[in-house]
Amino acid sequence: MTIGDLIRLLSDGEFHSGEQLGERLGVSRAAVWKQLRKLEALGIAMEAVKGQGYRLAEPMELLDGGEIVAGLSRVARQHLTRLFVEETLPSSNGFIRERFEQGAGHGEVCLVEQQSEGRGRRGRAWTTPWGRTLMLSLGWRFESGVAALEGLSLAIGVVLAKVLESRGARPRLKWPNDVLLESPQGELGKLAGILVEISGDAAGPCEVVVGMGINVDLPADFRAGIDQPVAAVRDQVPDISRNALAVELLEGLLPLMASFEQQGFAAWQGEWNARHAFVGQEVDILRGGEREPAIAEGVDEAGNLWVLQGQQRRRLAGGEVSVRGRP
Repeated sequence: MTIGDLIRLLSDGEFHSGEQLGERLGVSRAAVWKQLRKLEALGIAMEAVKGQGYRLAEPMELLDGGEIVAGLSRVARQHLTRLFVEETLPSSNGFIRERFEQGAGHGEVCLVEQQSEGRGRRGRAWTTPWGRTLMLSLGWRFESGVAALEGLSLAIGVVLAKVLESRGARPRLKWPNDVLLESPQGELGKLAGILVEISGDAAGPCEVVVGMGINVDLPADFRAGIDQPVAAVRDQVPDISRNALAVELLEGLLPLMASFEQQGFAAWQGEWNARHAFVGQEVDILRGGEREPAIAEGVDEAGNLWVLQGQQRRRLAGGEVSVRGRP
């Protein structure tokens, strides 16, 4: 019995006694009780009524690999080698890296309900509540060297932005790896982070793992524990399904990966700049422990950000700095 098995039973809106749950899952009442305590520890709200049993306070939609694959077009499906859906992993990017080590990995996608060791850019922890995000890693083998992959993370941000726009949301892009959305409090909050990890020969074939963490639905108490403004897809698209979001995202991501070596970022540059969160605004450039003010301009066809400091224009490359908008 897994947490997912228990959630599937409790998600129907009906009350279930511990005895019924044990019978359905083939375990003892004590084992059911232990898993119910785990649900509470994960912040999944339960209702318990004496004489009736337990149910989830609100329904949860679990990720469904069969539904996602069935929802893909023939064009997208031809680029997908395999889809994994896991309940918990240390890291979905780590999972795909291991697949590459085993001689697989290309065209493979891993979705996970919760990561214990998820991380964002520059090694920061990426914490998520169980079953309320879309965490996705995609593996791809490119024949060209690293230089041909300049701007890939920005193009991926455009794909996510376009998916959300098709649902009526108004995302913005923050250089180099974040997607922002206006939160209910009216401020731009971090909706998603993108992490691209490249291994292999700088001049020859290389293996890429693209990791995305997207907040779909964030409880208020979880937001309160995060030290930066955050947003969730359901702030602007309240009825979106996580499985439908996964389908629409893969529908854009798989063809992007298949064509990026030939097209490069130049094909995406204009679309990224049109969604630039801070163009023409004052920003802080964070490099190591230093902070320098600048005016943000657009990105070039290699995905570098140009800024203005006094009368001098500078080009920033993604690996070395972060840019933060000023309040």
